[in-house]
Amino acid sequence: MTRTAILLLAGLCLACLAAGIAAADEAAADMTGSPKVNEDVAGSSGTDAAAAERETMGKMSSPGFQRKIRDGAKKFEFQAEVNRLMDILIHSLYSHKDIFLRELISNASDALDKIRFLSLTDKSVLGEGSTAVMDIRIWADKASRQLFIRDRGIGMTQEDLVKNLGTIAKSGTSAFLEQMQKGGDMNLIGQFGVGFYSVYLVADWVEVVSKAPGGKQYIWASGADGQFTVSEDEGENEDLGRGTLIKIHLKEGEEEYADEARLKALVTKYSEFINFPIYLQATTEKEVPVEEKAADGDHATTEKEVPVEEEAADEKSEKESEEAEKESEKEEDEESEKDEKEDDEGDVVDEEDEEEEEKKPKTVKQNVTEWEHLNDNKAIWLRKAKDISEEEYNKFYKAVSKDYDDALNRIHFKAEGDVEFKALLFIPKRAPWDFYDNIQRAKPKATPGGTASAGLKLYVRRVFISDDVDELLPRYLSFLRGVVDSDSLPLNVNREMLQHHASLRTIKKKLVRKALDAIKKMADDEAACNADDSSDDAEKPTGDACKAFGTFWKEFGRALKLGVLEDDNNRGRLAKLLRFYTSKSPKELTSLSGYVSRMKPGQKTIYWIAGMSQDEVARSPFAEKLVAEGYEVMYLTDVLDEYVMQQLTEFEDFKFANIAKEDVDTTAEAEGEDKEAAAKAKKEAAKALKESFKPLTSWWKDLLGSKVAGVKLSKRLSSTPCVVVASKWGQSANMERIMKASAFNDPSRAAMMRGQRTLEINPDHPLIAGLKDKVVADKDDTTAKDTAALLYETALLESGFESDDPKGFTQRMYELIKGQLGVTAELPGSSSSKGEDTAAAAEDDTAEDADSDKLEL
Repeated sequence: MTRTAILLLAGLCLACLAAGIAAADEAAADMTGSPKVNEDVAGSSGTDAAAAERETMGKMSSPGFQRKIRDGAKKFEFQAEVNRLMDILIHSLYSHKDIFLRELISNASDALDKIRFLSLTDKSVLGEGSTAVMDIRIWADKASRQLFIRDRGIGMTQEDLVKNLGTIAKSGTSAFLEQMQKGGDMNLIGQFGVGFYSVYLVADWVEVVSKAPGGKQYIWASGADGQFTVSEDEGENEDLGRGTLIKIHLKEGEEEYADEARLKALVTKYSEFINFPIYLQATTEKEVPVEEKAADGDHATTEKEVPVEEEAADEKSEKESEEAEKESEKEEDEESEKDEKEDDEGDVVDEEDEEEEEKKPKTVKQNVTEWEHLNDNKAIWLRKAKDISEEEYNKFYKAVSKDYDDALNRIHFKAEGDVEFKALLFIPKRAPWDFYDNIQRAKPKATPGGTASAGLKLYVRRVFISDDVDELLPRYLSFLRGVVDSDSLPLNVNREMLQHHASLRTIKKKLVRKALDAIKKMADDEAACNADDSSDDAEKPTGDACKAFGTFWKEFGRALKLGVLEDDNNRGRLAKLLRFYTSKSPKELTSLSGYVSRMKPGQKTIYWIAGMSQDEVARSPFAEKLVAEGYEVMYLTDVLDEYVMQQLTEFEDFKFANIAKEDVDTTAEAEGEDKEAAAKAKKEAAKALKESFKPLTSWWKDLLGSKVAGVKLSKRLSSTPCVVVASKWGQSANMERIMKASAFNDPSRAAMMRGQRTLEINPDHPLIAGLKDKVVADKDDTTAKDTAALLYETALLESGFESDDPKGFTQRMYELIKGQLGVTAELPGSSSSKGEDTAAAAEDDTAEDADSDKLEL
């Protein structure tokens, strides 16, 4: 009975629990399905029409729906006003007009790449003779504002012209890549299908004459007004054989793009490393001998730079030939007469006869039209380093950097992985004269048409994109010159700028690492050359390799210090490249690793001091005892050095210490079994000494007041009576001087950052001992007070600080000198003579006042 009752009770409980859960779910569904309406607000009711509408809206917001085209639905296409669309495309997509030439040359390069790819399986597509030549040629007629660009690429059929040029954002390159995906890596440039339309930035009418292999020749023409025409070329243009000719009629005011020098500059800037040769028809003025002109009359050119074919030109050439023959006969007669005269007169030669003998043949200035090869510099970064000669590297460096000297070092590598790119970087031998001026300010943007600055240039498939890519290198490595070329960088449609992408950070990280590795290699070579070990002389670097890092540090050492301040990720690697002069190496720069290798046993700290010059810090009172005891002190004389040390807290587990600040530990750990006892004895002796000088330190602190935080015994002095040290977290004397020299220094902030100063006295110095005796004998002794004030101000100046009271300090010095010389006389106009004059003047004033009182009465 009991067991049955228990089972029934358990079943009842489970039923109640299930009912409760169901009720809770229903309540939750009511809360989320249709919100309750407050019936007390504005007389509303929970069952009115508004409540029903709100309930319906709640059901409409449900996320479930199907993506389908319903039966009977009509299809429409988005409409766009073509004229407006073309205007936006042309004038909003590109920021510089110069881009049009880069785009057209890139398209020509793609066309040549396509025909070359097809020729791998069918050589007949190349044709024969001049048709088989793959190049790009540019010429212009400035008078008629016309520009021509011709390539011997794959060409286009009538259908291609309609599809590729008549459809905006239709990329023939993209379609070609899709068809040839299995045929290898094409690395073509045009991917967006809008580059061609950039020509309308400078043109008001464009004609494209094109012929595909085995097809007819067609002409596409448009003024970017929403319409274009395509017609068969019926002899209007020369037979291209294969390829494309773009005929551009420039807008009024855009004549500069028909100028030879301007075109040459643009091609050199944007398309210098295109795979195929680019030729520009250039006209130069040359002096042609008359005989040569007469002999080659058939090849002479007119001032319009076209071959001479007209009948009038032929007649002119014949007349010039006859005149040249007569002139030649005349000269021969004169020369024969001169020779006879010289035979008669022996060795005597008249100066006029000598001038006639040296007279050059008659020449005529003539305009000669030639094809100039513009892109003779090869993209050597695409080749393997072992296949490139030193001469080729030097030539390429001078081309990209505009430097007249060879590079100090180079970095040539190919990166693979998530982001693939090739890079060829150079380290110059010398910094530009304004390098450290420009590194402090934002990089100015390149002006349209301006010459590209010599820096890191970004290429995509050998086409120049930008030389203003701050995302690829930190500014402390901005001295690097060279190129970065990638096939997969994320570009905007106009190909003028990079999109912000994670790949940029990856490229930057690899470039920085490679650059620092190359600099470290130079440092290691220098260390190997200076090593005393002669066992591996055969493996030691020789010649310029031993001097490379010294040259680099002289030119770019401060840039690496800037890197320590800005690059947290590479601060440790940069610290190993820093170089300083020290007390043990005053003439040769040494590294932090070299300092650590020379540290005394038990030394726990790397000591340094900063100042304006090496001579100043070497004679500083802060370093005298440390140097005397054999410790090495680094001398920091560059403005950036103290900022660097604020970021470098330690090196190889050794702490840095500025010996010009308080609480510097200058004691080494004792060695042996009795080191604890020795340390205890030393501590007790220091405590006893402190107690004995307490009357002096307390009295001196009261005398100086708020000028110092305290007066205490020093452990760092040997021959100097006293020094003034900065607080541990305050600014040193050197930093105060740097901050005051800043153009935008804030005096209130400088006062806050200055911190408290401490006067440290040398208990072993006779002056301090004598002053102590005077203070113990009489605390109010005027001589003791003047001496203490003078000692403090002298210590202030010797420690690098400015005097608080320059006038008072000089007066005390003068009085001290007077006492030394035994001078008692006063200078006329001094305080004593002024006192006598003042008394006499007061008596005269009293007498005058009495006389005036009498007159008033």
